Amino acid sequence: MDKFQTITGVAVPMPLVNIDTDMIIPKQFLKTVKRSGLGANLFDEMRFDKDGNEVPDFVLNQPAYRNAEVIVAGDNFGCGSSREHAPWALLDFGVKCVISTGFADIFFNNCFQNGILPIVLPKEQVELLMKEAEKGENARITIDLEKQEVSTSDGTAINFEVDPFKRQCLLDGLDDIDLTLEKSTSIEKFEEQAAASRPWV
Repeated sequence: MDKFQTITGVAVPMPLVNIDTDMIIPKQFLKTVKRSGLGANLFDEMRFDKDGNEVPDFVLNQPAYRNAEVIVAGDNFGCGSSREHAPWALLDFGVKCVISTGFADIFFNNCFQNGILPIVLPKEQVELLMKEAEKGENARITIDLEKQEVSTSDGTAINFEVDPFKRQCLLDGLDDIDLTLEKSTSIEKFEEQAAASRPWV
């Protein structure tokens, strides 16, 4: 997993509430176990019509937002069925941070395991960032995980809370597997001792 770096760029305004995992990556794209390639189908049913053509009005199809790394979303982002493909699709598209007033628990935790920072803020602050995001290329948002701060192009700074352990894992680029591998020497020593003391196992 890549280390989380400070992000500065255009944010995508997505005020719709209850954006569920099937909207993020529809069920027909869940056949793969690879993390790459899913970005092409992120928000597929909103981005494309039935013939596969882009829907011009959808925000991610607008020139200002095609390369955005941050989404400012409505409440309860990532609800619905549990599917790790949802953060995979976001990350593969280039999204590294989602800001909302609330997230579904499983999606929230899956984000941290895949290098995405989900930020929970009060409604008033999300609305402020949503208005900033609606300015498109005329406004840029900075996400500083080290300082735990979101700042706008006019200098407004908003602090956010994040679990200290999850924060450090993102900064270091460590998921659960990476954390386990850091203990490989101790694990091997334990296995050797267990084999010697219980050879029948």
